[in-house]
Amino acid sequence: MTELRCKVLIVGGGPGGYVAAIRAGELGLDTILVEADRLGGTCLNVGCIPSKALIHAADAVHALTEPHALNALGVSIAPPALDYARTIAWKDAIVTRLTTGVGALLKKAHVRSLRGRATLLDGKSALVHADTGEQRIHCEHLVIATGSEPMELAALPFGGDILSSTHALALTDVPRSLAVVGAGYIGMELGMAFAKLGAKVTIVEALPKILPLYDDELTQPVARSLADLGVETMLGARALGFADGALKVANAEGAGTTVAADKVLVAVGRRARRSRYGLETLDLAMAGPFLRIDERCATSMRNVWAIGDVTGEPMLAHRAMAQGEMVAEIIAGERRAFDHLAIPAICFTDPEIVAVGLSPDAAKAAHGEILIGLFPFRANGRAMTKQADEGFVRVVARADNHVVLGIHAVGAGVSELSAAFSLALEMGARLEDIAGTIHAHPTESEAFHEAALKALGKPLHI
Repeated sequence: MTELRCKVLIVGGGPGGYVAAIRAGELGLDTILVEADRLGGTCLNVGCIPSKALIHAADAVHALTEPHALNALGVSIAPPALDYARTIAWKDAIVTRLTTGVGALLKKAHVRSLRGRATLLDGKSALVHADTGEQRIHCEHLVIATGSEPMELAALPFGGDILSSTHALALTDVPRSLAVVGAGYIGMELGMAFAKLGAKVTIVEALPKILPLYDDELTQPVARSLADLGVETMLGARALGFADGALKVANAEGAGTTVAADKVLVAVGRRARRSRYGLETLDLAMAGPFLRIDERCATSMRNVWAIGDVTGEPMLAHRAMAQGEMVAEIIAGERRAFDHLAIPAICFTDPEIVAVGLSPDAAKAAHGEILIGLFPFRANGRAMTKQADEGFVRVVARADNHVVLGIHAVGAGVSELSAAFSLALEMGARLEDIAGTIHAHPTESEAFHEAALKALGKPLHI
């Protein structure tokens, strides 16, 4: 058995882990990163990146198979054909390029990267089981970044035609019919993508609305898009089991029905990945099913840190990255604390949704009287020229001092506005700051400017 020593041992090579490793290496800390599978974790390999590639391909197919928008431009096309194997090969090539790039960045930062399953022995050592043999690693600081995994239902265990999001992204053919259990962001993103690729999609959701983490004003345009795609949505319905190509469902009234489906995608959430790593030997304090951390991502054990999905919601790659960078800097001696105020949440549906900060209801509950400014894309010139005038930008601010509390948008491509929204909250912007900033014309970002003007009672273009 090989014995290794380091300043920092990071278990998990997803966005949180590899960013922590890169920053630690850049700061001169002797760092070892252990990953059981491929560098990049869920996000790069079977989550964020491949799903967005599939969504882009689906959008391209949909534009050709439903050419109403193209016809309006005077463009006519021959019936297209989809070679899904080439689509998947293109998606996989992007994943390989990015994961290879992570490896190169780690090497550049002088991080030792090991592929193998780490079993924690205590807060200062771990045993790594690799193809090349066992290695025992001793460290001064341990960073736990083991991520999360899809949750399955007792009535719908993964296997065969019952898919997790990981399995769905690895399909070699587009199913003729797909039942999606769960109308959160994963189920909605993949459900809409497969509908555009030609599948007959039915969404089954136990709650009375789609995308329950977003308010109704934001989700209504998405609901209209679902209807346009021919996606059937069963709300207040519970999936009971699957057999012989039929998903058994109890509808909102409690009556039983079935949904014909070649495949069933179970997308009811994700859970912290805590088993198989020996975490139970550390006796760490918990916050429900997650590792409890403070504002520095410190756990209840000295010099044991935890970042990313294993620490709970929001389970977002960019949250994990920010935590990883911060922890590395703290270990290097810097004074840092994590502020969760301006973490953007994005749903890559059609249209996309962005939410940063407080919703109107949450802002009102926390601060009393508020101001709301909403500007629709139907009054935005750039959105019109892109044939994408569905949706709006909404700004929520305190009524007394005009400090912005929340910014939200729904529309085509609004994910690219998320950085501006987050920056405004991070800098403590007031409505006057946004209204006084010159926004380029013609761009969709002008809707952000106009929403702030609307909240101040002096809109220009509506």
